[in-house]
Amino acid sequence: MRRIMPLCFYLAALLLWPLCTHAQEIATAPVNTVPLVVPAGAEAGPDFDIDRATQAYIETLSIEQRERSDAYFEGGYWLQLWSFLYGLLTAWIFLGLKLSARMRDFAERRAKSPLMQSAIYALQYIPLSALLALPLGWYSGFFREHQYAMATQSLGEWFGDQGKGLLVAMILGTVFIAVIYAVIRRTGRNWWVYGTLTSMAFLVFAVLISPLYIDPLFNDYKSLPTGQVRDRILSIAHATGVPADDVVWFDASRQTKRISANVSGFGDTMRVALNDNLLTRSPPESIEAVMGHELGHYTLNHIYESLIYFALIFLVGFGLVAWGYQRAVARWGAAWGLRGPVSDLAGLPLVSVLFSVFLFAATPVLNSITRSNEAEADRYGLATSNQPDGFAFVAMQLSEYRKISPGYWEEILFYDHPSGYARVRAAMEWKAEHGGRTTPVSGAAASP
Repeated sequence: MRRIMPLCFYLAALLLWPLCTHAQEIATAPVNTVPLVVPAGAEAGPDFDIDRATQAYIETLSIEQRERSDAYFEGGYWLQLWSFLYGLLTAWIFLGLKLSARMRDFAERRAKSPLMQSAIYALQYIPLSALLALPLGWYSGFFREHQYAMATQSLGEWFGDQGKGLLVAMILGTVFIAVIYAVIRRTGRNWWVYGTLTSMAFLVFAVLISPLYIDPLFNDYKSLPTGQVRDRILSIAHATGVPADDVVWFDASRQTKRISANVSGFGDTMRVALNDNLLTRSPPESIEAVMGHELGHYTLNHIYESLIYFALIFLVGFGLVAWGYQRAVARWGAAWGLRGPVSDLAGLPLVSVLFSVFLFAATPVLNSITRSNEAEADRYGLATSNQPDGFAFVAMQLSEYRKISPGYWEEILFYDHPSGYARVRAAMEWKAEHGGRTTPVSGAAASP
């Protein structure tokens, strides 16, 4: 048991080593030179037809591209199942082999304070969990991404990011585990209610500090240079009441080919950000549409709405954990070395696996909630940017890794965003409602 702590520090050193051996390149501002190409059949005009225009965009995806996209996305369905089963296996290793019980005993020998015992247990549990999850994480996050030509990182760079993620998890996770177990010890049978409040407090804290202290660990964030793209984004923000005075871009191309943008943080930490892939691979019209969408999340209070949903999810999840924990301990607790109450640190893997069972079963509901918010933000982005073709164009770009036309139940079960087909059609419907027009951005090839 004395070898566990050195193993934890060795693992952290192993994952952080690439940070010292790979110098990070200094990011330079990207230049946008991509023109918006509206496919034949989707042009504005008196004979504009929604079905024809939608199909014209869908057909810009070749058969080979569509087969590749479908295979990637459908493979993700199985990956969700295997990740869930892999988590069950990991929990069994901690419980069935009494590893968790030995980690608890080690913590109790090293400290008298229950708070310090929780921290020592967490400093064992978090890195060992990361070690056990590494094979599946490597497959899903590195090998498979390279297999489908989505990733740009070397193995060393990927390990570097994993190391930074582990370091963040060890710091925040240790504090969280120590605090929530202190809450559990003090609140007795009602721990699941107070556990929900504690989890929400930590979630809000994480959202608050992420733009300033966590995100910059993985990417460089810099102000977008003055120019038409930046000015247009700020114009949309100010017109819709978003208190933004800057737009930042980050170098996601060092990790992936995916395009993305976001509005994150609260109050003074609120930030409008887009990645360099969006800047270099999408036309200005698409950038406007995407940023209108992201600003919609802010204006429509989706961040706060999501927090309410998370609170309900935590409450139901912890309630089910409280119900299932005692039943599992009554049947298998002695074999696992558990003492009975949920305040037993050795029961953390059981708490985690019970909560993961709930989340796995609730996946369709969670996806539907998120998909509804995304559809609202889509409509907001179209209304504020006036760029239906830019929106349709970027929806087709996202089809690189999202199946373009899922079945009805397939979309409900597995999609946390509207499908590409649904998004293109929504854009063409908006275009038809507004005279079949598109609003061009003058100087489309200008530097942002």
